[in-house]
Amino acid sequence: MNAIDVALICKALGDANRLEIVKMLSDGEKCGCKLLERFEITQPTLSHHMKILVEVYRQNSVTRAAQALHLSQPSVSLALRELEDYYGVTLFERVGRRISPTECGREFYGYAVHVVSLMDELETRMRNWDAIGTVRIGATVTIGTYLLPELVRRYQAEFPALHVDVQVCRASQVEQLVLDNRIDLGLIETQPEHEELVAVPFSRDELQAIVPPSSPLAGRGEVAIQELAQFPFLMREPGSAGRKALDGYLALHRLSVQPAWESVSTQALIKAVVEGLGVAVLPKLLIQQDVASGNVVPLTLQEPLRRTLNIVYHKRKYLSESMQRFIALCRETGEQ
Repeated sequence: MNAIDVALICKALGDANRLEIVKMLSDGEKCGCKLLERFEITQPTLSHHMKILVEVYRQNSVTRAAQALHLSQPSVSLALRELEDYYGVTLFERVGRRISPTECGREFYGYAVHVVSLMDELETRMRNWDAIGTVRIGATVTIGTYLLPELVRRYQAEFPALHVDVQVCRASQVEQLVLDNRIDLGLIETQPEHEELVAVPFSRDELQAIVPPSSPLAGRGEVAIQELAQFPFLMREPGSAGRKALDGYLALHRLSVQPAWESVSTQALIKAVVEGLGVAVLPKLLIQQDVASGNVVPLTLQEPLRRTLNIVYHKRKYLSESMQRFIALCRETGEQ
């Protein structure tokens, strides 16, 4: 347990008790029980109440939070009121049936989500010592399609009793899942936008242009982005990691392109290129199969468009040994 973990627990139990808390935490396996006994904390008053607050914050509704937690609405309201009374603050503003977090509530949420995570981690770690449990991983479409399956297979070969939950979505969604502690580790092709996130580079990726075999550019092998921009452009949807990279690349070359197609599906864009409807710039990993089958012709950009793949996690996240091993495995794979 590191200094950040100790600070978070002291924040929850009171800084006046710091010396006693640190001594208990140094006693090892039974520290959780000692803390609960010494400070007369039960699961409902610490972990349960904070879990309720976290869910209310996420749902922005007492009613929806009660439904999600399978609790009565009065129980949820009482838990919030007890937290507010204990800390002497207002966590949510209530106007009729609507609630919204105060500035203090937003700050409290940032701590609560990780206190809950730490208590859950403590329970799992003491009872199972990292051999079983669940590791939650999020990845973007490119990484989730072509890199993550092999990574998870190798990882589970080392930790056969460990359950791995995976979510594949856009980079911005992966970041938000990490911030909300809904996943432990995220794999994205961009630098994280939030200062709360730590990024560990593990590999590199390149975006390539593709054209149909009938295109006058097909025999070139290499193309300038200015030439490519003269053809109908088929692009990923705004907000996706690939689209952000391409938009930045075009802006760097002072080009403005109105896409003929926008799609959340890379395969839809590739099929459109096959049919001669335009050109696209996509991750090299995603076009390999269609290039090998001769459906499309790849073109290297004269000024290569490369990006770093990153593992991201919250700076307050406790990284178990199994999580650290997954990070190491990603880096080993990227070096091959």
